[in-house]
Amino acid sequence: MSFLKTTDAEGRRVPPWQLVLRYVLLLAVLVLTVGPFLWQLSTSLKGPGEDIFSSPPKFFPSDPTLDNYSRVADTIPVWDYAFNSLKVAAANVVTNCVGAALAGYALARLRYRGRGAATLAFILAMLVPVEGIIIAQFTTMRDLGLNNTLLGVLLPGSIGAMNVLLMRNAFLNLPQEVEEAAFVDGANVWQRFLRIALPSVKGTLAVVAIFAFMGSWDDFLWPLIVLSDPENFTLTIGLNYLHGTFANDERLVAAGTIIAVLPLIVLFAGLQRFFFRGVGEGAVKG
Repeated sequence: MSFLKTTDAEGRRVPPWQLVLRYVLLLAVLVLTVGPFLWQLSTSLKGPGEDIFSSPPKFFPSDPTLDNYSRVADTIPVWDYAFNSLKVAAANVVTNCVGAALAGYALARLRYRGRGAATLAFILAMLVPVEGIIIAQFTTMRDLGLNNTLLGVLLPGSIGAMNVLLMRNAFLNLPQEVEEAAFVDGANVWQRFLRIALPSVKGTLAVVAIFAFMGSWDDFLWPLIVLSDPENFTLTIGLNYLHGTFANDERLVAAGTIIAVLPLIVLFAGLQRFFFRGVGEGAVKG
């Protein structure tokens, strides 16, 4: 087992059994996290003549087909629901990135009375469960005449407290000397924000964008409460609202699940380089 001999980051030799144990644990985590998605993908590609409950289970379809996806579209207006979800999620990404960046910069860099109290308010807001304020949100949307509209779905999640704190921490870790030099050169606060601070935290912005998109795209409870017109249903509501239609055919359930998950995979694949850089920005010292 000489090929397993290696050293850790500090140059110390790692015994082969520890290395084997690490890879076994990583493989187990991979199976637990990716396995269900691959099984759903496999089920969605199986035709009506193939037994999906066979024992032992058969992972690979004998005759892969995309008919289940077209059947989902024939059963419910899934693409209309997906477009509604996309509109809400895209708007949430914009509002969270802009709002969280502005608020985070104000909390991290601007000097004003009550800055600590404002930061504490954002922290306390994260401790309040959604169920505790959902009635107040509903009555507010009703009073504004926004019930049963996509704008009513969008507004409660337009700026997340966690995203604001992420941006605040990212701005706090930037070297103060750079902005001080720009201030001496005559740059105002907007110029320092747009030209110096914001380009330095693109990774954290990507993290905020991913969190905002995922939170909006996957949201089920709030759209279920505020929406009643099927034309405005988001994808999660559309699939679950008509779940009885899928009760006798797990292939359609699997196809609907893949349709719902695919945009998240595409988003993360496109932003993963910025995402991992954003995760590391919290450890950068100015």
